[in-house]
Amino acid sequence: MAANAAHQDDENDFLTLSLSSSSSSSYRPPRPPPPPLQVFLSQPPPQHPLQLSPTHPLFISPPVSQPPPSQPPTAQPRRRRNPTQSPPPPIPPPFPWATDQRATVHSFEHLIQNRIVSISGSVQCKRCEQNYELEFDLREKFLQVANFIFENKSSMHDRAPNVWMNPVLQSCRFCQQENSVKPVMAEKKKNINWLFLLLGQMLGCCTLEQLKYFCKHTKNHRTGAKDRVLYLTYLALCKQVDPNGPFEYRE
Repeated sequence: MAANAAHQDDENDFLTLSLSSSSSSSYRPPRPPPPPLQVFLSQPPPQHPLQLSPTHPLFISPPVSQPPPSQPPTAQPRRRRNPTQSPPPPIPPPFPWATDQRATVHSFEHLIQNRIVSISGSVQCKRCEQNYELEFDLREKFLQVANFIFENKSSMHDRAPNVWMNPVLQSCRFCQQENSVKPVMAEKKKNINWLFLLLGQMLGCCTLEQLKYFCKHTKNHRTGAKDRVLYLTYLALCKQVDPNGPFEYRE
């Protein structure tokens, strides 16, 4: 009995040593329990997130890109009108000495070559109210105007003199009334007989509106008092008749 008990004790010691040696060789510390799910959700997403399905509890929806705040529309700069406008369409020449452009007459050379040596126009007596045609010699009358400008231009100071502002009219052919024959103005400004008025030095009989019309279509300065606009009209017309003459003017 004593031998059996000793043998049993030896077996127990052997088992104890075997278990202890076996446990020491394969022993692994227990893994800590996983942290709660809220710990993962509270942390920022990794730099390279895992490819998780949308149904995975750790899946984080990508942020939705918000459109940038709308900016107020920038005001577009206003386009300035082009000062160089296309010329108006041609018109039927109202007189043989007029061109198909408004407020423009042919040159002296052109008129002489086409044997136009006299310029006529309609006049009316302020006293007897008779209407008739008055005729001017082109060469003679133009030389009178040109010589007057040549002699007095430096003293005009870009203003029409009184003799142009208040022209002395001719005597009536019928009643002989002096300073009574005035030119008949066309109803439409495009039909004004500009060369006839120039040769008779009767441009002062035009209204300021009519003179501005002339300066508008000859691209001249058309603001200011009548003496200024009338002066420009005289010189511009002389320049049309004689482009090489001494009729330069400041606009």
